[in-house]
Amino acid sequence: MEDKAQTNQVQTASMNRTKAPQKVEVVVANSSSGSEVNILGELSIFVLRIGFCALMIHHGLEKLQDPQGFAEFVVGKYFPFLPGDPVIWTFGAAITQLVCPLGLALGIFARLSSLGLFSTMAFAVYFHLLDTGLEGFPLAVVEGHNYAFELSFIYGAISLYFLCAGPGRLSLFRKTNKITYYPKST
Repeated sequence: MEDKAQTNQVQTASMNRTKAPQKVEVVVANSSSGSEVNILGELSIFVLRIGFCALMIHHGLEKLQDPQGFAEFVVGKYFPFLPGDPVIWTFGAAITQLVCPLGLALGIFARLSSLGLFSTMAFAVYFHLLDTGLEGFPLAVVEGHNYAFELSFIYGAISLYFLCAGPGRLSLFRKTNKITYYPKST
């Protein structure tokens, strides 16, 4: 009996060596009830994503209107630690604010695009805090009714959301709940 079991193990091992690895798909359970989709929630995420991306493109185009001025009065003045020419950093920020929103809006490399936008907004918040300070945040009522860093902070928070959560179901490359792996053969 033991010889037969040993023979079966040897045969199985030799077959495993000759066959290609077997594909195994694991479906991760969705935390929502069944396969229901919260269409209102997904539409809200979609509208937020498209609106945010349109505004980011606007900010990128603004930088291209006067790259020399932005480089001199913002990058050169407030970011002297950045190596190289401030104009290069200005074009880098502008390109980030033009290309990354397209990726995020379409859902193509959405998290990578969100990382680029989050980085740009982190620099924007830093600039506003250096330029105007906290302005009595959180209890002061300021002259323009909002803090100078407020908009950049909100944009940063939105990009952080998409960095962590992804683009949602209404995107070209939406995440599936399948994980494919090939187990090692013995």
